[in-house]
Amino acid sequence: MDTEELTAWLRLTLSTGVGNTAARRLLAAFGLPQAIFHQTEQALLSCVTPAQARTLCSVPDGLEAQVQATRQWLDGGADAAAPAAGSDPAPARGLLTLGDAAYPRSLLDTEDPPLLLYVTGAPRFVHGDCEPFPAARCLAIVGSRNPTAQGADNACQFARALRAAGCSIVSGLALGVDAAAHEGALQDAGDPALPATIAVVGTGLDRVYPRRNLDLARRIAQHGLLVSEYPLGTPPLPANFPKRNRIISGLSQGTLVVEAALASGSLITARMASEQGREVFAIPGSIHAPQSRGCHALIRQGAKLVESAQDVLEELRMPAGPTGRSADAVPSGPPAGNTADDPADDPATGDGSGDESSGGAPPAADSASPYADLLAALGFDPVGLDTLQARTGRDTAGLQVALLELELEGSVARLPGGWFQRVGSA
Repeated sequence: MDTEELTAWLRLTLSTGVGNTAARRLLAAFGLPQAIFHQTEQALLSCVTPAQARTLCSVPDGLEAQVQATRQWLDGGADAAAPAAGSDPAPARGLLTLGDAAYPRSLLDTEDPPLLLYVTGAPRFVHGDCEPFPAARCLAIVGSRNPTAQGADNACQFARALRAAGCSIVSGLALGVDAAAHEGALQDAGDPALPATIAVVGTGLDRVYPRRNLDLARRIAQHGLLVSEYPLGTPPLPANFPKRNRIISGLSQGTLVVEAALASGSLITARMASEQGREVFAIPGSIHAPQSRGCHALIRQGAKLVESAQDVLEELRMPAGPTGRSADAVPSGPPAGNTADDPADDPATGDGSGDESSGGAPPAADSASPYADLLAALGFDPVGLDTLQARTGRDTAGLQVALLELELEGSVARLPGGWFQRVGSA
């Protein structure tokens, strides 16, 4: 893309009040963006409102600086997801327009495809040697920013199993379920011709948000892709995150919701997936867990209840991937990814991919209790002693004493096979 074309595309996306729908009408009428800006205001009125036509006839503030920053970034300038000096090779960068052959077909089939997609990641995907957005093999995994320990583990294990079966995992780089899903996908080499995982973010690609996921973003850039529709320099504005969710679902053949409260951004993603004609899956949980209520609501509305990664593959009639490995039932294990929230990492109203800050709290526990960490680690699903040790860091003797005391006070039940489960009230 030469500088004139780049300038025209950026001018179109930066023109205040001219959204994607109006821009697509203009492109359909006049062709490339350069032609749009050679039209008179009167000619533009055939496609847009008078206010939009006036805006298009003036140059947006900061356009020249944005063009320079984008050109520098494309040419190998500063990248927040670049590895540290002396480590792995730097990721490649690209800018896809609606007319590019590499633009994902699955997004073109949605109601509101982005005009531009900024991408950074492994060179084989950015430069077109391998398919960057394999729609038939992409699956989204989303959920709470504040999952239970079991919820985070489920996200990680489902992602790992689906990746082993030949899928690319799409999520939003948020804390909690999103991060666990990306981590799980990165744990399995899978098919090197497919991105291990695709992170769709709500900021410019010259920054990583939340900050705690910087190392995760760098690893994704080595084995997959980071994607954004937002210009470089865009900060983490709250409104951007629900909007980017349509890209997460649009890139994917199906969306799996692991845990979600009723007031959850994950339900926005699920709704968008349904509206786009994609499959929606949900993992059930305890009736006492707030993080399970959104999943239960989705199941009541027709989402497919799943208990293993194989359930997802069978519903989508997706054969085993080139590795020939099956997606077995999800095993138990220690949690993965970021499972705690940090207010400094989030916009005022939540990140929009997982739960809103008001709706996704961990299972209630008395913070003054010496066993608050143990109750939170238990969640509401049956769990073994080894897993609890990994989650809490308690020694075996101390953990058994604590479980006995919680059992005597009626907060925990001992199950056959050496399993424990937190007891909720109806």
